Amino acid sequence: MDKLAWCKKQKNGIELIEQNQNLSQEYIEKAENALMAVKSLEGNKEWQISSAYYAMYFSLYAILMKLGIKCEIHACTIEIMKKILAKYFSTEEINLLQKSLTARIDAQYYTDRDVKEEQRINMIENAPKFHLKCKEIIIRFTSKETDAIRRVITKDEW
Repeated sequence: MDKLAWCKKQKNGIELIEQNQNLSQEYIEKAENALMAVKSLEGNKEWQISSAYYAMYFSLYAILMKLGIKCEIHACTIEIMKKILAKYFSTEEINLLQKSLTARIDAQYYTDRDVKEEQRINMIENAPKFHLKCKEIIIRFTSKETDAIRRVITKDEW
């Protein structure tokens, strides 16, 4: 089964909701708070990794709120980015978020898994760029694009 189809069937998986510009803006603000945390947590690698990941995740989630798509499963949110929003993101940006999710999980939940320093630095350097890109995407969405994306979500198969 396609991962998006699986995500749609899960509790807290993919579902259409009312489009919400205010909620989209609130997630942008959450992302900006996470970016500030990254700077203030210098020397605390574990929480820098988590904050950098959440800065990017909240930025992406702001796009979903603008579109009226709810998804509380992080891997499924990234799958939406990969399959439905692919024309807005580069392969490198998609890979960055996927690898950042793994790094966050490893840093937060495991004591025997080490996140490479180059991964942490990559996240810290690219989280602000990713955030700006998501803000630009939100601004540029047309109603035609939004409707087309929402129609894709309603399909039973991808």
